[in-house]
Amino acid sequence: MSELPIRRALLSVSDKTGLVEFATGLCELGVEIVSTGGTAQLLKEAGLPIVGIGEFTGFPEMLDGRVKTLHPRVHAGILYQRENEAHVQTTRTEGIAPIDLVVVNLYPFESTVSQPGVTYEEAVEQIDIGGPSMTRSAAKNHADVTVVVSPSQYDEVLNEMRSMEGRTSLALRKRFALEAFRRTAEYDRAIADYFTEPADGDGAEGTSALPKRISVSYTQARELRYGENPHQHAVLYGDLLSRFRQLHGKELSYNNILDLLTAQEMAEDLGKAGPAVAIIKHSNPCGAAVGPTLDTAWMHALATDPASASGGIIGCSIEVDEAAAEAMKDHFIEVLIAPSFSPGALEILMAKKNRVLLECPRPLFDGTSLQLRSVPGGILAQTEDRSAEQAEEMRVVTQREPTFEEMEGLQFAWRVARFVKSNAIVFTGRDRTLGVGAGQMSRVDAAHLAVRKAKDAQLDLGSSVVASDAFFPFADGLIACLEAGASAVIQPGGSVRDKEVITAADDRDVAMVCTGARHFRH
Repeated sequence: MSELPIRRALLSVSDKTGLVEFATGLCELGVEIVSTGGTAQLLKEAGLPIVGIGEFTGFPEMLDGRVKTLHPRVHAGILYQRENEAHVQTTRTEGIAPIDLVVVNLYPFESTVSQPGVTYEEAVEQIDIGGPSMTRSAAKNHADVTVVVSPSQYDEVLNEMRSMEGRTSLALRKRFALEAFRRTAEYDRAIADYFTEPADGDGAEGTSALPKRISVSYTQARELRYGENPHQHAVLYGDLLSRFRQLHGKELSYNNILDLLTAQEMAEDLGKAGPAVAIIKHSNPCGAAVGPTLDTAWMHALATDPASASGGIIGCSIEVDEAAAEAMKDHFIEVLIAPSFSPGALEILMAKKNRVLLECPRPLFDGTSLQLRSVPGGILAQTEDRSAEQAEEMRVVTQREPTFEEMEGLQFAWRVARFVKSNAIVFTGRDRTLGVGAGQMSRVDAAHLAVRKAKDAQLDLGSSVVASDAFFPFADGLIACLEAGASAVIQPGGSVRDKEVITAADDRDVAMVCTGARHFRH
């Protein structure tokens, strides 16, 4: 394993952060720099001596830069083993110059395809070919060659070279090789994900909706204080935090992140009907409402279960203005998320130093992502639950049809029920929750819990509507809802006892709508 000084470096980067300073440090250490395209141009403008890639290989860059470094003089110069006499003799015979340091970061494919409106042709042009090839060559031959794939590594390389007479240690080279292989793996995964359609037409990739193969590779984004409990270690991987801007407050916890995703998704969904607020506690909504203004929606959502809402995660569908901030300011809010905050609202809400304020200007959920959950030895995958039935798609199964006001309430209740852990029963008015029964083993118990919650909050269930996330297996759950005052019901239907359940509704002159789709949430 060679400990020869680094004498020649090949620099070809897309992200030019810190490049001039790094290249200047290499030149001060006597390193010859070979470079390509825009990288070479930048370094020449900085007054640094550069050998162009065409001069080094004896072959010009071509095809609009698609072919620059794909040449034996490049890859042989990287890959030959310095202590292998046959390799050394071959490089001498063929006039191959050694390349001891390879500095590459790849075309910005991931950031390109994440931009709205990017075309297929634009995405394809950001698939790097030469960069990954050089990166893998250098990483494979890390016994003799140092590979650098991120500007964050520049200082460490220079510091070690300065302390080791122009050399790098095998430990550093091996560690950087690992980072290089990780980077090319996640890069290829991003490309494969882009080309993997949600439905592959002929089903060759598996079912009509899910790919046959899923690869998951995320970089550690942040170490969290702990997981669901203090004795559990936890880390967040991926780019989730880049989709928010934290304006105020303490660091997010594991549980905060889970709850804020539910709050944001629910606010986005309910917000299609107007200014919406969703209050989440332990992944369940304890209140939700749509109103003419955000402060009205907040007050109605809070009224559902003010005790449980304490310390909750709040999602808002529109900008938080001063009126909403005034209504919220004295309540114990753990996290408040919204598309934006007015300056006056920020001034009011920042009075509580630990309250987390998150700005999420773009929708997080578009219905196209797969939901993944870990299981021993693998993962479960499913498409998002985006079954939002409209009135014309719903079927009235009782003798009495719902009134216009009842149908509005049923649609609202059905949207809310999608976010409540099963078994779920949700009482609502036209645009606000009144009682939520979540996560019960029995649908009857879920109904009793929802009724008790409404009574505790002193909310009247007379003429309310009720949603059940799955069918009523017996009439007893329905009867418990009707005895509490519900005048209309929405549920999937499909039970072998549907007739019995419908008869119970007809006997009480209650309207019932069946959707044909359930909303289990585990």
